[in-house]
Amino acid sequence: MSLKPKREARAGESGPPALDISAAKDSFTREPVNRFTRLNERWMVAGVCLFLAVITFVVYGQTVRHGFVNYDDELYIADNPAVLDGLSLKGIVWAFTHDVNVNWTPLTTISHMLDCQLYGTNAGWHHLTSVLLHLASAIALFLVLKGMTGALWRSAFVAALFAVHPLHVESVAWIAERRDVLSGLFFMLTLGAYAGYSCHPRSNRRYLMVVLMLVLALMSKPMAVTLPFVLLLLDYWPLKRFALPDSGSFPWRLILEKIPLLALSGAVCVATLFAQREAIQTVPVSLRIGNALISYVAYLGQMIYPAGLAVFYPYPSTGLALWEIIAASTLLLVVTLVAVAFRRRQPWFLIGWLWYLAMLVPVIGLIQSGLRARADRYTYLPQIGLYILLTWTAVELMASRRSRRRVLGGSAVVILAALVLCARVQTSYWRNSEVLWTHTLACTSDNAEAHYNLGNALLQNGNVDEAIEQYRKALQIAPHSADVYNNFGNALIKHGNVDEAMICYREALQINPDYAKAYVNLGGAWLRKGSADEAMVQYQKALQVNPGNTKAHIELGNVLLKKGGGSDAMTHYQKALQTNPDSAEALNNLAWVLATAPQASLRNGRKAVALAQHADHLAGGRNPVILRTLAAAYAENGQFGEAQQTAQTALALAQATGQTNLAVPLNGELRLYAARLPFHEENQ
Repeated sequence: MSLKPKREARAGESGPPALDISAAKDSFTREPVNRFTRLNERWMVAGVCLFLAVITFVVYGQTVRHGFVNYDDELYIADNPAVLDGLSLKGIVWAFTHDVNVNWTPLTTISHMLDCQLYGTNAGWHHLTSVLLHLASAIALFLVLKGMTGALWRSAFVAALFAVHPLHVESVAWIAERRDVLSGLFFMLTLGAYAGYSCHPRSNRRYLMVVLMLVLALMSKPMAVTLPFVLLLLDYWPLKRFALPDSGSFPWRLILEKIPLLALSGAVCVATLFAQREAIQTVPVSLRIGNALISYVAYLGQMIYPAGLAVFYPYPSTGLALWEIIAASTLLLVVTLVAVAFRRRQPWFLIGWLWYLAMLVPVIGLIQSGLRARADRYTYLPQIGLYILLTWTAVELMASRRSRRRVLGGSAVVILAALVLCARVQTSYWRNSEVLWTHTLACTSDNAEAHYNLGNALLQNGNVDEAIEQYRKALQIAPHSADVYNNFGNALIKHGNVDEAMICYREALQINPDYAKAYVNLGGAWLRKGSADEAMVQYQKALQVNPGNTKAHIELGNVLLKKGGGSDAMTHYQKALQTNPDSAEALNNLAWVLATAPQASLRNGRKAVALAQHADHLAGGRNPVILRTLAAAYAENGQFGEAQQTAQTALALAQATGQTNLAVPLNGELRLYAARLPFHEENQ
């Protein structure tokens, strides 16, 4: 059933003709809407929704077998203690009072918390949540567009394009980009609420529903700030709520009713700029404007021919060609003039085009955050305008042809089949980090970000030599990257080149003197060279830069413990837990001191058991070092049976995983537990 505003066009008004579903014709068939069609419309709508579900899962169903990737997934989920704790009142407060990776998206953060509460760190289920949200958005788009226009098949085709276009793979298959699919759903619900409000413009309840949906969209991703402008476009077509300005009857009321919505968007813009103030890049204005113009056209090209899609497009190392900027500007100007010229006969052309241009403004690069030229995910909502433009225009061009049903229907099938195939292949590249970045390098050139992240993936998988090669390539492109130098040093450490690694850490610190991670890593390198005092200096420097650095507190505590400062070590372990209550390493080390310290005044068996059990739970019961600590804690607490059993499990795991260095001490401790004696460091 269509949503038609009560107000009809007055005599003499210009603008699009009033919507009348009773006289509407099916977009692909020319068959008038009759009683039989109305009786079957519900089944047709249900069939379209089922079709959208099928094609969505054909493309994205594979993601339930995918893992997390090393591109922000750890910041948003995998290594975020507040999110890993699951959903709680404390977590909700944290989501509203903290930004994640310089983005204030509390509703998205809460959705990640809920996933962790339900599924833990099983990435496949997190992926499934994103797929279901995307499907819900596609279905909502279909229902809302059909309700506003009365065109079932055109609305279905637009929704299908939205569901399976390869440019949207990044938004759906990347867990960290949950922001897109969640804000997309509330974007569609805002459109639906506004369509209902447009039929009853005096209803405060309906207006408040529009406000609520907009707030939820903004709290999911700030890109929804352009939504009030989209609503104004819909006022012109298809809602027909105002005439053209040159008719002498411009409805200022439509502008006034958007002011509260614009105020909300403005507030979120300010909050976003504040959160991203340190990430904003000082790229020359001329380069930003040129890149923005070229990106508008590049997205158009990728929509028509979605090949060579990558997760990161770097700025061209040689700058932008003047002819490209001129060509892009000319094309954009020509299309805009055509849209304006046909605004009365084909209003959807102007509305779809302005939808596309306006929605991309926040992410087109005029304010540059990061050094990417563009990103596929930025097209998630803006290109809906182009889908509407092309779909309605195609039907209009075929209006006088007898064979239009076969031509349009056949073309739709071919287009959707091709997009499903391309999107399915594109989705497969997201199955793990190594595949993702290898594909990115195949699609782009001079991509230091891709080399760096591929190096990280290779290093994590134990391919140290290959990781070193990727870091070298990244530094050839971006020789002033502290992150690359730091991780290059980590790879060299694993390769046994401690002196070269220290050079890399010092290079990183020369580029960024406030780089706490590099200080910690340099401290670790000094320990490998046998200089505990130099290591302590580096850990203390890290804490001067970042007093809440968990790793620095743990490592400093370890050095102090070896020097006999058990009390000082405990202080640093406790500070580490204040910053990260779920640090298994800090929990384990503190429990070890409480269970085995030579000084009786430091020991506390009951507390040691609680801490070690928490650490063991976090490690999934598969870490022999933590199990050894738990056994010592049990013994200190007088639970010698549990101590023996746990130590035997630790010994078996150590032997199974090749950690033979644990075998000798564990055997000695087992003999103590059998004699109902606790293990203390002085007993060694």
